[in-house]
Amino acid sequence: MDYLWEEAEIIINLTKNNSTDVTDIVKIVADRCQNVIEKTSDPRTADWPFMQSIFPTVTMVLGYLYVVIFLGPNLMENRKPFKLKEVLLAYNSAQVLYSLFMLYEHLMSGWFWDYSFRCQPVDYSTNSKALRMANLCWWYYISKLTEFADTIFFVMRKKNSQVTFLHVYHHSLTPIETWFLVKFFPGGHGTFSNLINNLVHVIMYLYYMLSGLGPEYQKYVWWKKHLTTLQLVQFGLVFGHSAQLIWYDCGYPKWVGYFLLIHSTIFFALFSNFYYQRYENASKTPKTVKKD
Repeated sequence: MDYLWEEAEIIINLTKNNSTDVTDIVKIVADRCQNVIEKTSDPRTADWPFMQSIFPTVTMVLGYLYVVIFLGPNLMENRKPFKLKEVLLAYNSAQVLYSLFMLYEHLMSGWFWDYSFRCQPVDYSTNSKALRMANLCWWYYISKLTEFADTIFFVMRKKNSQVTFLHVYHHSLTPIETWFLVKFFPGGHGTFSNLINNLVHVIMYLYYMLSGLGPEYQKYVWWKKHLTTLQLVQFGLVFGHSAQLIWYDCGYPKWVGYFLLIHSTIFFALFSNFYYQRYENASKTPKTVKKD
């Protein structure tokens, strides 16, 4: 953090010169920011796909937002919804397997064996287990890009009620978060939230897979309400786990812990509101009786 403050002071001093025009200021800031990235990022992941710069990730997120908010709804406005039963079965099945793979890798890369639940630094060495965790973090980042398909399928099926602020906010934020994870902190304390998220996603995509098979399978998805409860538990666990960084110093950045506290609080509030509106409030709304 001291290095970041030093870079900020350099930028301020360089831009105090009244003769410096806007173009020069932008170039100075860009150069200094690149210096910060090169000095503070993990050299092991520097040449991995999409890791050289955040701009490809930001571009993909902006493209996703454009498609699901503007382009997709406009294209589907006068069209019948797509069924996509076979596509959804294949997609959700693949996501279950993908999440199971990442859950297993999180356990085998440290959380089952030697990671501390109190405070775990990032292992920046090149030993096999450290590289396995770093590689897993990249695959976790890629999984967040594949999840764009969740919203695209909603749009294609004209399930517009599913494209909520919570849904779009979640799917547009996580790719950027995970890019920073791979670029700077591919391992350590922060990967606990990934571990829990993988477990939740195994159950969530299993639910989507079963519910998409047709009405005859609805008796197997009676636990839909409990899935939202599980997601709330997830954010509570992440909050409690991240809060430990405030009191314990193991070399893992405390500011990441504060970010995870804010992140989990926001999502807990959003999912709590969803739970209330979908289940509690709906149960209080009197049902109208259909007249013959």
